Amino acid sequence: MARMYKSRKGKSGSSKPYVDEAPEWSNTDAKAVKNLIVELGKAGHSSAMIGTILRDQHAVPNVRLVLGQRIATVLAENSIGGTYPEDMMNLMRQAVGIINHLGSGNHKDLHNKRGLEITEAKIRRLANYYKAEGRLPSEWRYKRDELRLMVE
Repeated sequence: MARMYKSRKGKSGSSKPYVDEAPEWSNTDAKAVKNLIVELGKAGHSSAMIGTILRDQHAVPNVRLVLGQRIATVLAENSIGGTYPEDMMNLMRQAVGIINHLGSGNHKDLHNKRGLEITEAKIRRLANYYKAEGRLPSEWRYKRDELRLMVE
């Protein structure tokens, strides 16, 4: 979190305590957890939603402690998920919502125009990262007019 009246960052914030094994009350059956993740992924849930469902309904507080890998990795191994990374897709959905808002008679809304510029800058920054990681093709470009096709 940044300081309000200074141009530097503060030290405030919390971090998870270091734990290297799942609690004794949790569900530690790796095969069952993996099957649940695949089943929920095929049902169309995002990795964040899958984590919430596992925590609240199946007593799995942390999938990494049970499986040793992330939910998104399990989904990728089973070829479940979209063509774009989840965080980038969420930003693109947000940009589409702002574009729809500005296009439906709110073209003078300067706060949301700036919000759209900031969101698009985040998308471009993430795209550069994912190109370097190899998760996006190197010739991929963000285009506002093709955004609706990518999101749907």
